[in-house]
Amino acid sequence: MTICYFGDFDKSYSRNHIIINGLEKNGVKIVFCHTSQKGVGKYFDLWIKYVNLSENFNVIIVGYSNSRLLVPFARLISGKKVIWDAFYSLYDSYVFDRKLVGSRSIKAGLYWFADWLACKCAHVVVLDTEEHIKYMSKEFRTRKNKFRRIWIGAQDDIFKPLPLQTHKNFQVVFHGFFIPLQGIEYILKAAKILEGQNIDFIIIGSGQESPKMIDLSRKIELKNTIFFDRISKEDLATKIASADVCLGIFGNTEKAKRVIPNKVYECLSMQKPVITGDTPAIRELFNENDLILVPMADPQAIANAVIRLRDNPDLRNSIAESGYNKLKKNAIPEILGAQIKQIIYEFKKE
Repeated sequence: MTICYFGDFDKSYSRNHIIINGLEKNGVKIVFCHTSQKGVGKYFDLWIKYVNLSENFNVIIVGYSNSRLLVPFARLISGKKVIWDAFYSLYDSYVFDRKLVGSRSIKAGLYWFADWLACKCAHVVVLDTEEHIKYMSKEFRTRKNKFRRIWIGAQDDIFKPLPLQTHKNFQVVFHGFFIPLQGIEYILKAAKILEGQNIDFIIIGSGQESPKMIDLSRKIELKNTIFFDRISKEDLATKIASADVCLGIFGNTEKAKRVIPNKVYECLSMQKPVITGDTPAIRELFNENDLILVPMADPQAIANAVIRLRDNPDLRNSIAESGYNKLKKNAIPEILGAQIKQIIYEFKKE
């Protein structure tokens, strides 16, 4: 079986890397039609590369990126079946979650149109949760049976169980982009509650809300929190290995209720106990045996969960093992690749 992986996707980004790796592990040959060019030039570059492909294939996968117009473009130039790894709605993320543009602005309308057009032009739209499928099917008026759920998973060649590093204080580690969905402000407020408890918070990442979060940490005079900028995946795995507990997301946004974030998969893949917000999406795969679930946007609940895990090593070990086993049974690259391979087989039956 041969497919074409198409677009301006970042090959190193976890979502793309995991799907590509999973397909290869399932014996799927991948022909890449990829561009690093920006603007209008990327369409011309992709067209030239596409017409010069020599291999035969029946299916194109448009890899995850923010370039929604690549989906209708792939269908226009190829006439092939198109699977679009949407991952999430650009309109929802930029307008309502990150609030980068006003909901009544021209830009918001363009984002909505781009998501709608891509949904209409793809033969199959891949998303990470049923909650995302419900949202995009309704918002972009697309029949639900066009969508497929493929978990995010983790790069288990990098994020794997490692020996716990010794350190003086109990360590709580968070990593991710600084955007509203993450709820970093609630993590910092929880850290403040736990000052004087011999607990250190390690915050890794950067992004839209970095200045706001650094300012908040100074305002509340945090003494038990260390910030690190974005680091390589290998270095991140080392930081996670030092954690007694890892944190997921806690943001008070609608999108936060629709996702299971990368970090949850990555930390579970390293067999770490995880505290995260209790949402409909997280419960599609995990339950209280696998994670410590707390109300969203609640610093006291986060603090209470950290204390609970610090004082109960048996609980830390049991949820870490349960979460790890759940991940291994449902969301490793081989399994996710097999699920996409099955979608491709469905095209062959048509």
